[in-house]
Amino acid sequence: MTIGGEAIQHQRHQLRLLRRAVALLLCMAIVIAALGVTAIRRDADALLHQDVLSELLLWGAVLVVVVVALVGTYSVMADFLFWEGWLNGLPNPAHLFAAPTADDQGHRHYLVYLDGIHQSEECHPPRVSEFLETLEEAIEADALLVKGIEAYTIMPVGLRATAYARWFWERLFALQEHHPNGFVRFLCAFCVQANNVIKVGISSDRRYGPVMNYELALKIARRLEAIGFHPSRAARVVLVGYSGGGEMAIGTAAMLQKLCHVPVQVITVCGVFSGNGDLSSVDHVAMVVGSRDPVAALGRLAYPGRLPLLPLSNWNRWQRTRSLHRISIEGMNHNGASGPFSVAYRAKVVREIVRELELTSA
Repeated sequence: MTIGGEAIQHQRHQLRLLRRAVALLLCMAIVIAALGVTAIRRDADALLHQDVLSELLLWGAVLVVVVVALVGTYSVMADFLFWEGWLNGLPNPAHLFAAPTADDQGHRHYLVYLDGIHQSEECHPPRVSEFLETLEEAIEADALLVKGIEAYTIMPVGLRATAYARWFWERLFALQEHHPNGFVRFLCAFCVQANNVIKVGISSDRRYGPVMNYELALKIARRLEAIGFHPSRAARVVLVGYSGGGEMAIGTAAMLQKLCHVPVQVITVCGVFSGNGDLSSVDHVAMVVGSRDPVAALGRLAYPGRLPLLPLSNWNRWQRTRSLHRISIEGMNHNGASGPFSVAYRAKVVREIVRELELTSA
């Protein structure tokens, strides 16, 4: 096959994926809204054959009714099974940092990166890895960047290695990476992100959020201890949260500060967060946002606690006594070719993070 023929086949494959994605969105609208069925069916028939549409309707129903429900139940129950001691119990925080550990580099500042809802394992996607390498090169020699923490699991290991659900996640990841049908791969990726989105929702909840936030704070503290962190030498911990990782960072900051006995600072990058977290003991929060980021803007509307209409919310009370640093980068979007990990904006985001670290350094 010639190069031109391969390009045509690739284009046809991309168009088929696009048609299936459009049909999936239409099917989800039918299930959720239950309005305008006739009009949506007529529009879908114009794009797809009847047999394809029927297949997508079936998969859409399974996705909404069964798969998301199961993933949501897993996301909620796993936290409380861990909390209640069914999964070998919670480690005793009194045993953290009992004795000084060796840190040959003499690090005093620890930056902990918490990724967005796309994260499915400890290793990061190529663009995120390149961004973190750039940030690692830009920070001072006495600062250490901690990578590879899965913010959406409570166990010290990732989803693939959880003893109680390893078979499920390994099968799901295998389908996501190797199944020949692009629609099946999309469904599996959607399930992983559904788990992460639900975790963000739990973190923002005033009733159940403290349970999961404490478990995540304990997970981060244990990782810090393993790499040589000790309160007697460290000056601070900085949580850098991208997108949904911003909620995980803000929800965890106060508890992590109590566990680590050093000041904790938060920097969000295109952050989507509720502002319900307890920030009363946290002095520094900075937001790096893009002027063309609709996701972060929608997050503010989705969480009314960040609006000035509710002056007694945790977020608004914190802002009355602290100074929020909001850094806007012109032209930056939430992700993709104009997102914070792109070549066009990566250096700018890193420069603003480093500048914030310098302004708030002890």
